[in-house]
Amino acid sequence: MTLQSMTGFSRISGAWEEFTWLWELKSVNGRGLEIRCRLPGGLDRVEEVARKKMKHMFQRGTINIHLQLQRSGSKTEYQINEIFLKQLIECAKAQENAEHLQPASIDGLLNVRGVVEQAEQSRLNEEDQEVFEAELLNSFEQALEALKEARDHEGVQLTPVLKEQVETIQNLISEAEKSAALRPEAVKERINRQMEILLASKQELDEGRIEQELALIATKADISEELDRLKGHVTSCLEILNRGHKDGIGRRLDFMCQEFNREANTLCSKSNDKSLTQVGLDMKVIIDRLREQVQNIE
Repeated sequence: MTLQSMTGFSRISGAWEEFTWLWELKSVNGRGLEIRCRLPGGLDRVEEVARKKMKHMFQRGTINIHLQLQRSGSKTEYQINEIFLKQLIECAKAQENAEHLQPASIDGLLNVRGVVEQAEQSRLNEEDQEVFEAELLNSFEQALEALKEARDHEGVQLTPVLKEQVETIQNLISEAEKSAALRPEAVKERINRQMEILLASKQELDEGRIEQELALIATKADISEELDRLKGHVTSCLEILNRGHKDGIGRRLDFMCQEFNREANTLCSKSNDKSLTQVGLDMKVIIDRLREQVQNIE
């Protein structure tokens, strides 16, 4: 199973009798699935079905559905929603004394969505309306499939980028393991140096306290657990990228980035060696880049 991006766009046109239309679907990143519809009035059933089909197809992303509809043989007429306009005028008058607000103008109020509406044209009979809506939904399904293909294509493009970044983290882990600061003699020297500082202090320490401090110093000097966990995270990420998962690939990868970052922070905090610290900082840079790309994955 390939990765799917949350970014995509599709546009499909259609026609039936005197009607012509254009579906536009646009998808961007989102924590969950958010569907925003802009359809002409009177197409509530079409919107309901479109939302259901969208939820069945996708799990994440902010998706905008826009339908442009025209009917030939008649001029487009508009009317003013006077009740809504009066409400806006009253609201504007109530805010006249607010220093941080500009005075409302009639041009501005008329540009508010819903003030100027397209006048209703003659309605179709029930049978023709059903046929018309079915044709609209057939076109929508084509647009939906085109959007999925666009998201799939973007996911295919992202896969090698993500793999390269994970492999870079893997190389940095190998570099950290070879660091001179991890050699036994270097670790022993660091522990002895810290103990000398501790014993030279004026504090009176009993044997139990010294053992505790020694254990703490030894723990800080040892980063093998962090490196082992980082290697485990690399294996898990590559497995996800190579095999994929049916659900929540993006969330899984985002969680792995959090784990990567946690271990890299611990690596930097424990390190008393310049070269090892630099490896940890380089790793954090790559992890941030990886996480940016992961935000695009469904």
